[in-house]
Amino acid sequence: MIDTQHLVGIAPLTLAGAAAMTFGAAYVRGLTGFGMAIILVPLLGILIPPGEAVVMGILLQLLIGPVGIGHIIADADRETALPIGLAAMATTPVGMYVLDLTPADIARLLITLAAVGAFVAVLLPKKPEGHRPGRLAVAGTGITSGILTGFAAMPGPPVVPFYLRRRIDPKVARASMLMIFFMTAIAGTLASLWLGIATWRLFLMAVLLFVPMWLGNHVGARHFGRVPPHIWQAMVAVVLGVAAVSAVVRLLN
Repeated sequence: MIDTQHLVGIAPLTLAGAAAMTFGAAYVRGLTGFGMAIILVPLLGILIPPGEAVVMGILLQLLIGPVGIGHIIADADRETALPIGLAAMATTPVGMYVLDLTPADIARLLITLAAVGAFVAVLLPKKPEGHRPGRLAVAGTGITSGILTGFAAMPGPPVVPFYLRRRIDPKVARASMLMIFFMTAIAGTLASLWLGIATWRLFLMAVLLFVPMWLGNHVGARHFGRVPPHIWQAMVAVVLGVAAVSAVVRLLN
């Protein structure tokens, strides 16, 4: 039996809890194209310090990012996803640097506000049919996404409303978001290594959680496309709402 207490500094039962959390969050990712970090980082923050939970969220997104990458690139709206992803990669180190200087309680509060903000933003009215976002909207989404990636491992709060408020095929929205999140995971990993906050213990823990993450993502991806677009979008809103409420509850407790 693997001595997880010695390897990664947490008890086997705690690691099992982290695996269950990871499976559930990865299922949501496979189904909706986002949500793994929004759900998982606050939950992991119960088991490990917030800064480590953020790095774990980034490392897990890096490991799962190549899964299905061919379909993701083919289906994504590369005209917006690529510049958003590049802008996010450039600003991810800024968020990570701020995280490194922020007290744990303040970090938990700001991560909670990010989860709540994503839920509120996705409820805003949809853009008109045929709307194409301008350069300012693309750049702003990318910059904000990068800062939130570094600070909270949550590139989703600005990206999800950006695509969900447009009248586009859910397949395109999902692929675009997954493409951006893989790019931010690459930048986040490099930034965490540069700042010295990604440790061998966190890398090993991410590897141990890869199997439940892959299984959850696989099951969620199989279910994607089997529900009508309007139900899928409602499910996205529900996921964000549950994540926001749970984050607030954990903060108050």
